[in-house]
Amino acid sequence: MTTAASHAAVAPPSRVLQYAEFRAAWELGATLSLWPLLKLAPRGDGHPVIVFPGLGATDWSTRLLRRYLRGRGYDTHGWGLGRNLGPRMGVEAGMLGLLEELHAHSGRKISLIGWSLGGAYARMLASRRPEFVRSVITLGSPFAAGPQSTHAWRIYEGLSGQNADDNVRMKYVRPTPPVPTTSIFSRSDGVVAWRGSLETPGPTTENVEVFASHIGLGANPTVLYAVADRLSQPEGEWKPFNRNSIKALVYPNPHRGL
Repeated sequence: MTTAASHAAVAPPSRVLQYAEFRAAWELGATLSLWPLLKLAPRGDGHPVIVFPGLGATDWSTRLLRRYLRGRGYDTHGWGLGRNLGPRMGVEAGMLGLLEELHAHSGRKISLIGWSLGGAYARMLASRRPEFVRSVITLGSPFAAGPQSTHAWRIYEGLSGQNADDNVRMKYVRPTPPVPTTSIFSRSDGVVAWRGSLETPGPTTENVEVFASHIGLGANPTVLYAVADRLSQPEGEWKPFNRNSIKALVYPNPHRGL
């Protein structure tokens, strides 16, 4: 079974899956159509949540997800650092500063949600400051394979000015964070190889599979529901995502074929 601890070469998604990324517009439409049903997801307890955007994106890209979670009862925040051009100077300090500020202000631990590269940030923060973090949820984040398992590594190097093979930072990203951790992934992801997003199963870790494009992960109705479900768990009472009954129709078994 592929785990976050094995980093052998993984091929990037096929050209067909790259073309299929255009379905992201359909995913957004589906979410808007299903908005009343999505409001049936469990409500939260008001704890703070930070959502980190993917490579090249800004807080605008996570606006819908944050709005939805705010409606479910969470104190949601964008990362507030502009466009995500990689871990340039000041970015890591800014993220740590936000985490520490929210913890000091609320007196509570913060849940971290990261889309793609944003998920790597979330894992890094949780590994470095676990005392401030309640849980981590990643959306199509490439942490369990090398950068060449994605179609974004050259863009990353161009935007960040850094080598994609960054072992200094990856030592905080690849190991499972010492907090409840969920990796949401799609086998039809056209940007990140799905095997590169598989978390090592454990007492407080899991993989949740969805049918989604990479670009549409932050606007896909099944992703939004799963995120709300994961966040709603009482602190210290984490349990794996329940796929029983009708959920099995839209959430496949993430371990099939492994």
